[in-house]
Amino acid sequence: MNTTSPNNLPSSKYRKLVVAVSIIIPIAVAALFGIKIEGVDLSFLPPFYATLNGVTAILLILALAFIKMGNMKLHQRTIQVSLGISFLFLVCYVAYHMTSDTTLFGDLNHDGLVDNNIGTIKYVYYFILASHILLSIAVIPLVLLTYLFAMEGNYTKHKKYTRFAFPIWLYVAITGVVVYWMISPYYVH
Repeated sequence: MNTTSPNNLPSSKYRKLVVAVSIIIPIAVAALFGIKIEGVDLSFLPPFYATLNGVTAILLILALAFIKMGNMKLHQRTIQVSLGISFLFLVCYVAYHMTSDTTLFGDLNHDGLVDNNIGTIKYVYYFILASHILLSIAVIPLVLLTYLFAMEGNYTKHKKYTRFAFPIWLYVAITGVVVYWMISPYYVH
């Protein structure tokens, strides 16, 4: 099925869907952060969704290995599972943040104040967190367009977009684990 338009972008219907999803997801996530549901304990989710990020990173590396070996079917299935896991991550992440107070990096005694003795590691944490968040927004249209090019059989464009989508998606998955690892000592247990 080749529904690629003359300008080598996915068909208009799919482009509009990618644009809509790429705008709606970040706005919905930001809006849902303003909603707090009391009485629901989802404190088990952060290690779970960090694990989902780790699994996504492993699957992305496997998908690269599969395509390098010429196994397009395994590559395709691995990417599809990665997309599903990324979606599950997003649902868990939003659910946790809708039911839990924000955890502050450096708030050792959970009083809402950051301990001044944590040093410069906080700048490393905030840099990783900021780059993770910004790139997680940017990766949405990149991954979706890359996937659509492959679905439409436009492998030239698929490879071109993959050069950007793959390392960004991998970075977001890995830094998701790193962010969890760095902030986990400050979660209320």
